[in-house]
This record gives sequence, structure tokens and C-alpha cells, in this order.
Amino acid sequence: MKKKKSKKNKKEFIQKRNELRQTKNSAKLVLFIFGIGPIIGIIIFLYSKGFFNSPNI
Repeated sequence: MKKKKSKKNKKEFIQKRNELRQTKNSAKLVLFIFGIGPIIGIIIFLYSKGFFNSPNI
């Protein structure tokens, strides 16, 4: 006897797939923030210390 897939199983599969997609997007967002954030912080710190100003001769 063949078992038919119920609509409940399809809904669960779609729901799990959507949750995975949200997880991937949030992971990308976190990596972007923690990757770009320190770089911007370092640039602001160096600018405040005069690193990018030309030296006076």
C-alpha cells in the first residue's frame, strides 16, 4: 500500500525551509555588521588621531 503525503507534511516542509532562509539572512547580517563595524571603528579612531592628515614639513 502506498502512503499519500498529507498536506500537513508539505506545510511543515515549507515552514522549515522558510525558517532556514531567515537563519541564513540573519547570519549574513551579523557577519556584515561584525565584519564592517570594526573597520569603520578603526577608521574613525585613526581619523581622530590625525592619521590621515598630511604632515607639516
